[in-house]
Amino acid sequence: MARHAAWRWATGQAQHVLATGHLGKILRLFRAVHGLNQAELGQLLGYDKTYVSAIELGKRTVDDVGSRRRIADQLRLPPHVLGITDVADTDHRAMVAFGESTVRLAEIARQSGHATEAVAELWPLVARLEARLDDGHCEREVLHLLAQARVGLGVALGNVLPEERLAVAARWTGKSLPIARHFADRAFSSSVLRMHGNELRKAGMQGAAVDRLQHAAALAPTPAARAAVLPLLARAAGALGDSALFDEVVSEAEVLLEEVEHTSLANPYALHEIRLRGLVATGRADIAIRLVERAPAPSLTVAPQWRVIELITVAHVRLLADDRDGAGTCLEAAVGEAARQRLPHQLQRIIRAAGDRLPASRDAAAQALDRLRQEMAA
Repeated sequence: MARHAAWRWATGQAQHVLATGHLGKILRLFRAVHGLNQAELGQLLGYDKTYVSAIELGKRTVDDVGSRRRIADQLRLPPHVLGITDVADTDHRAMVAFGESTVRLAEIARQSGHATEAVAELWPLVARLEARLDDGHCEREVLHLLAQARVGLGVALGNVLPEERLAVAARWTGKSLPIARHFADRAFSSSVLRMHGNELRKAGMQGAAVDRLQHAAALAPTPAARAAVLPLLARAAGALGDSALFDEVVSEAEVLLEEVEHTSLANPYALHEIRLRGLVATGRADIAIRLVERAPAPSLTVAPQWRVIELITVAHVRLLADDRDGAGTCLEAAVGEAARQRLPHQLQRIIRAAGDRLPASRDAAAQALDRLRQEMAA
């Protein structure tokens, strides 16, 4: 049985049929999805062709629990779809509820500066869900949860992995794209594309990042959803050196931030850092120098890692202005916070920013990075 065919249980059409609980309609859909005739389906279920035909036409019913449980197992459906509540179905529902809670709590942990804990929580969940998928169980809620868990794992890994391994984080977020496309849900697809695009940017794949993020922005169904994409698209456009796209996206993001509730990704503090870094990347360091002192105060919505990111960017701009003292102060604070939050990628940014001009900051970041590498190796 082709894996992609099994996924058809998660389509909107399948959900409509499954919601009826009508066994005949369910069997007809199963045959259509897998290209089976009634005789072949009968062989799978242990019935003859005539009996399958009678069920599909509503002339015969299957009422006993044992038979319905066996049919559900053969069709890879949770038993409650056929009106059965048993231990297996209770376990399935508990797994979904537990998984949804795990994804939410892992995101809270990551946003609070505890990405390592988020990874530890999401690894076993992803493994369990993928094992269920490999076993042929492709319920809609399981696929949706798997996509969320893969994205969460990839984003958390993007916080704790060093630069040379960030492609791993991008691969995990990318594994959710087929599910998102299959669901044809604009909000869900936009969210997955947004997070995947950002991990591609961090891994150095700027062209692909811009492509995914532009797609995410186009699919965003609400101003708030679009506002979540634009800061990341601006950063990717800046890293790509596309000054026209960068300016256009930053301008739109500024307008939207006046209209929507701020989040850890979409807020004036984060946008200021993105503007500074993008201006430098697109050859306009002089403008960045003039703007460096105009940072808005961080609000409660700003994630802890954004403070580290902002300190490093400000230090870079100050060095361009030949303000070594100001840059050194920023990097000293950034090293301590990046080490506490276990952010190797940001320590590597500090090493590059400090270079030969601030050897003390460079060496402190290198030592902190070595300690994190040793911990990860262990």
